[in-house]
Amino acid sequence: MSEGHGQTIEAVELRKLLLHRYPFLLLDRVTAWEKDKSITAIKNVTVNEPYMPGHFPQFPIMPGVLMIEALAQAGGVLINLSLAGDLGPDSRMYLAGISKARFKRPALPGDVLTLKTSVGHLREMTAGGQRRISAQFDCEALVGDELACRAELLNVVDV
Repeated sequence: MSEGHGQTIEAVELRKLLLHRYPFLLLDRVTAWEKDKSITAIKNVTVNEPYMPGHFPQFPIMPGVLMIEALAQAGGVLINLSLAGDLGPDSRMYLAGISKARFKRPALPGDVLTLKTSVGHLREMTAGGQRRISAQFDCEALVGDELACRAELLNVVDV
């Protein structure tokens, strides 16, 4: 799977690449990726999402912060794929920063949210015997060809 790019990754395989589970696994499929560079994933937004009844009852939309989380999860998958399975069971991944977040369009039930995440920088360091990787991502979430959200994210992994 970690040859460097390309392959579609389905939901069952994604569970091997992320610690997230229902109801917080927000990716349905990876459609493309390139090692150390970029990833494209999708999230099918449905009325059955656990947050929909309360956000908002008369006009259900996916919360913007969950669009950000989905983008961060896509970045996490890219880190894991780029490290070719180097993340062990004790590894931990964190969303460490959000900047320049802008929301342009809601994601509604029935929408397919396309998540595009590109590496801005990737750094590896060791301190006190702890190996840490930080990755800054430039991210966009689209519905069709319409921009729903844009942000710069920082993911950190303690390996």
